[in-house]
Amino acid sequence: MSHHKVIIVGTGPAGYTAALYASRANLTPLVFEGTQPGGQLTITTEVENFPGFKQGIMGPALMDEMREQVLRFGTLIKPETVLKADLQSKPFKLTTDKAEYTADAVIIATGASAKWMGIGKDEVLSRSGGGVSACATCDGFFFRGKEIAVVGGGDTAVEEALFLTKFATKVHLIHRRDKLRASKAMQERALKNEKIQPEWNKVVLDVLTATHETPMGEKVEKIRALKLKDTVDGSESELPVEGLFVAIGHQPNTSLFTGQLPMDETGYLKVEKGSSRTPIPGVFACGDVQDHVYRQAITAAGSGCMAAIDTERWLAEQGHAE
Repeated sequence: MSHHKVIIVGTGPAGYTAALYASRANLTPLVFEGTQPGGQLTITTEVENFPGFKQGIMGPALMDEMREQVLRFGTLIKPETVLKADLQSKPFKLTTDKAEYTADAVIIATGASAKWMGIGKDEVLSRSGGGVSACATCDGFFFRGKEIAVVGGGDTAVEEALFLTKFATKVHLIHRRDKLRASKAMQERALKNEKIQPEWNKVVLDVLTATHETPMGEKVEKIRALKLKDTVDGSESELPVEGLFVAIGHQPNTSLFTGQLPMDETGYLKVEKGSSRTPIPGVFACGDVQDHVYRQAITAAGSGCMAAIDTERWLAEQGHAE
């Protein structure tokens, strides 16, 4: 069993930024990549809203850059997944699929995963740049002048639909019931917007695609329509669209810490306001695992910086840091 001053669970912008600051503070952090090395950005195509890349950058390329940067400063990265965490013992004990480790401090950066519709093709097309996304703020710009659809009925779905009207010619808001779950104010704004077309009592059965050839000669599958089913009479129809945004929620990856750390009603970790500190001294959380509001790469990176600085200061107070 090897011991480390700092162990970071998860990568992505939060985990890598935490590793960057921790390694530059001579804490030599150990990072576990988990089941999705690089986080959600590895299934994103072009990222245009991360500062420093005036021409934009592909999500996987951005994560590769961050990975190489932290390695340069001495971060140790292991392709292992944490299966069990004992945060009650001191030092903290983490068990991966390959070994056991202990740490004086733990930074949790396990992120959150978008909830998909369970039909398979929506998640596949989100990874291949086929016109499906779970983040309007990230990808809305790419659908300028196109007719698109949003699936969902809560505040997130309505907020994303409203945001997408800045780019799309029409936004079909697909909901399985005949009324939205969003707040009254959000509903009123959406239903008054001439670009938003509610599709009541509908569910998506399938995402229909067509083959397109890229300027490089590659063939890719892109969305051309949605196959819908009416939840009242069972009838089926096709809705021609060039983009689909799935807004049925996100699931924070916090099951590993159930019963050990306080969470809100949807599973996001609770941290002390204005910091990354959890109620367990020496355990910190950053990125989407504790952020259900912004969920952006840049805010995740910022919170990763906070977590590393909070960790460094706590270790110094405990006499663990050099």
